[in-house]
Amino acid sequence: MQLKNMKGWGVASAVLAGALALTSCGGSDPLEANTSANGAPPDGQSVVVGSQAYYSNEIIAEIYAQSLERAGFNVERQFSIGQRDAYMPQLENGSIDIMPEYTGNLLQYFEPETKARKANDVYSQLSSALPNGMAVLDRAEASDQDSYTVTRDFAEDNQLASIGDLAKVSKQLTLGGPPELKQRPYGPSGLSKTYGVDVQFSSTGDTTVEDLVAGTVDVANVFTADPRIQTENLVVLDDPKALFLASNVVPVVDASMADQLGEVIDPISAKLSAEALIGLNVESTVGQKSAQEIATDWLNKNLQ
Repeated sequence: MQLKNMKGWGVASAVLAGALALTSCGGSDPLEANTSANGAPPDGQSVVVGSQAYYSNEIIAEIYAQSLERAGFNVERQFSIGQRDAYMPQLENGSIDIMPEYTGNLLQYFEPETKARKANDVYSQLSSALPNGMAVLDRAEASDQDSYTVTRDFAEDNQLASIGDLAKVSKQLTLGGPPELKQRPYGPSGLSKTYGVDVQFSSTGDTTVEDLVAGTVDVANVFTADPRIQTENLVVLDDPKALFLASNVVPVVDASMADQLGEVIDPISAKLSAEALIGLNVESTVGQKSAQEIATDWLNKNLQ
């Protein structure tokens, strides 16, 4: 209730003065209108949601946007901005309030020499590495990172669940991936050092998945959110020794809005599994659905 709308101001002024004095000593102001009693935003509070110029990232951003609209926020979308050099200044200066990011890659942006690799370590260091005014909400299980992947038939024939299981395969294994993989720390040398798995390397470039399915290579370097993991019936091998940098989906937010946004977005991250993200990407690439339609369907099925 606003003071300008009160009647009998002369009678009520002393009471109000006492109440205001108490709240100044004891905590929040009962006349403050930033949030309702249950923590929900006041009608029409604005929030800007951003996304990279990448269909998978835009789908996640649209899920955030629609869920915030359902919660009463007035949402502005700034999608397909570009890469980090383009949108990071907007996150830092508060022009964008929330955006889906990826823990490992974002940590390396701020701390290029980080040694963190496991999901929890990366997330913890990222929280500390962010500039003042920025924060991260809960991370999702879903990730978009390098992996070593095999066909389901090959996994079942050789009883493969993790990368280390490849050491049990009797034949000489061929690893496929982009040319630069050969020199990467998680390439053939890292695979041998970390898991004791020795492979031949084949530079497959843009046809890596096709070569894997055709049997030209036995193991392939595939990103964990690639929709072909589902459509081609592939298996991502577990990486318990963290050969690859964990890069889970995580919302980056304006720190001043973290609590409010977290109430709406954290339940989304809790539901966004690796399998769920791949499924969303399949709906885009195979189903040819828009990000808006995909987001609406997913929210209706997962967060009533």
